[in-house]
Amino acid sequence: MLLSKLSLYQFSVELDRLLPVGKQRIDNRSGLVLAVTTTADSSERTEYVEISPLSGTDVDGNPLTGFSQHSLAQTVTELTDNLSALLQQPVDTLLDLADNTDQSAIAFGLSLMHAKLKGSLDGHSIESRTIPLIYRNQDEPLTAVAERVKALAGNIHSVKVKVAQTSLEDEIQLIHQILAVRPDLKLRLDANRGFELQQAIEFVACIPLAAIEYIEEPCRQPSDNPHFYKAIEAPWALDESLNDPDYQFEMQAGLCAIIIKPMLLGSLNKLQTLQHLANEHGVRTILSSSLETSLGINALSRLADIVTPDEIPGIDTLDAFNQDLIQSSGKAKCLELSDLQLLLAL
Repeated sequence: MLLSKLSLYQFSVELDRLLPVGKQRIDNRSGLVLAVTTTADSSERTEYVEISPLSGTDVDGNPLTGFSQHSLAQTVTELTDNLSALLQQPVDTLLDLADNTDQSAIAFGLSLMHAKLKGSLDGHSIESRTIPLIYRNQDEPLTAVAERVKALAGNIHSVKVKVAQTSLEDEIQLIHQILAVRPDLKLRLDANRGFELQQAIEFVACIPLAAIEYIEEPCRQPSDNPHFYKAIEAPWALDESLNDPDYQFEMQAGLCAIIIKPMLLGSLNKLQTLQHLANEHGVRTILSSSLETSLGINALSRLADIVTPDEIPGIDTLDAFNQDLIQSSGKAKCLELSDLQLLLAL
């Protein structure tokens, strides 16, 4: 099976409402679509993957910090410089390039393309499995959040809540408002390293501990997370820490889950190696989005069905997009390749 055609496109999709990236907010999502065709005997197969580092600027023009290590421009440069070497090569050459890049988005995209072309994602359910994302929009009254919580289906038992966004008082009030509407909910709190150690302890001390499934990256300094657990015994999870190129899994007191954003982590092989290490210590692995478009979310949904079948992924971000990309999620407009900017065709 040879790689007979390769094309690279750039997209930019506007958002109907701001999406949180840590404490920052974005109003559009840009990235790349890689299209690859393989030829074997007389048959062809074409697949598409999204390659979109979570970088760029927020709504105030400030650089996004704490997520992708590389810019979209750097990703474009590396791909346009290297894709020609893949033409008419075996499909496994995609993995060679994935293993030899220091750009996580490229490593993930190429390894995902390999899996798609090999049929590894075929036949897996894409039935929507996701944890609803709850966050307070700028200047939004708590009553509006309460209405969104009220609208959740009765079979929803867990939600992800962005915290460490405003004052401690407001954050505590937000949690109590959610639980007042749905006291049965379990909360996956995401602090994005937004609290100092004492703030994290004070915050959790003021909300029902039994309602907390875990809190992601509670402390600004990751080394404080075990101290946080010792003080309050609230289970915590790692997210941003995994994206450090030098990260090595180490079991710590209170660590109960790793939240993997594949676009920020790297190749599928790296994902599965990390998952295996976590499993050995009874730590859960949960896949999460990097605010991908419908093309990327569709792939994450299929991937989660394969590698974490017993865990619901955190991919509830498409409602903010005003258009789909290649893969329809039901929006009025679905962008096709002809709507995108062609950067390279081989």
